[in-house]
Amino acid sequence: MDNEQKTNVSSQSKNTALDLLGTFGRNLGLTLYALFALFPLVWMIICSLKLDSEMYNTVFVFSPTLDNYKAVLLGTDYFKAFFQNLIVAGGAVILTIVAGVPAAYALARYDFKKKEDLAFQILSFKFAPEILVILPIFTIFQRIGLYDTYFGLIWVYQLITMPLVIWVVRGYFEEISVEIEQAAQLDGYRWFDIFFDILVPLIKPGLVASALLAFIFAWNSFTFPLVLSGFKIQTMTITSLRYIASDTVHYGQVAVASLVAVSPEIIACLFIQKHLVRGLSFGAVKG
Repeated sequence: MDNEQKTNVSSQSKNTALDLLGTFGRNLGLTLYALFALFPLVWMIICSLKLDSEMYNTVFVFSPTLDNYKAVLLGTDYFKAFFQNLIVAGGAVILTIVAGVPAAYALARYDFKKKEDLAFQILSFKFAPEILVILPIFTIFQRIGLYDTYFGLIWVYQLITMPLVIWVVRGYFEEISVEIEQAAQLDGYRWFDIFFDILVPLIKPGLVASALLAFIFAWNSFTFPLVLSGFKIQTMTITSLRYIASDTVHYGQVAVASLVAVSPEIIACLFIQKHLVRGLSFGAVKG
């Protein structure tokens, strides 16, 4: 083997070692970041297994107990609040999709006077603080009989969910060429067939991503259910306050309530992870 061959072999070995070192470094970095990101969830699980007397004087070495789970899941009506929250958040998202997707299509396809002003006005609802409109809405709901009702909360949640869905889905409709619709019309398809059979499947990633984010915002809402619900309907964000007493905080029970509260969001993200990643990253590398 001459010197040139030895040099090539040495160079290949060095490149292989660098590649392995780079792969190891990336995997190590991702592992450390995953541990950092998941640590709050792990810490909540640890706290949920501790007694209040062990909450401050122990860290990882303690006597595990299920008393907090029994107190929250069996000793209270927390599951009732869970299902009520599911009805309100799920109903809000369904209504948003039914009304928001056609609105997004109209903003993407049709030109009319002050279209962009209307679109910006819709988006501004998302950024407006809820406390700014809660008192007028409370007065209106009291007069028309929507206070402490499912429909009342589902309706007012549109201020949270509708702007997000409209703006995300509008971008997807704008990315679809108009020639696709025109070609389908020449083939004899009706508008409803074009919309549901052609356009909706094309915007599916964005629709799934925006619907999930809308569900999370509605699920975690606090101000609207705090003021607009009473004894009949109480969401999980309101029910969780009962574990904060005037003289102490039952951290173990708060941890159990938090774990139950985040479980639907985690499960939903895991099931639609493919569509979620594609929907959120769409359009990020154009040009």
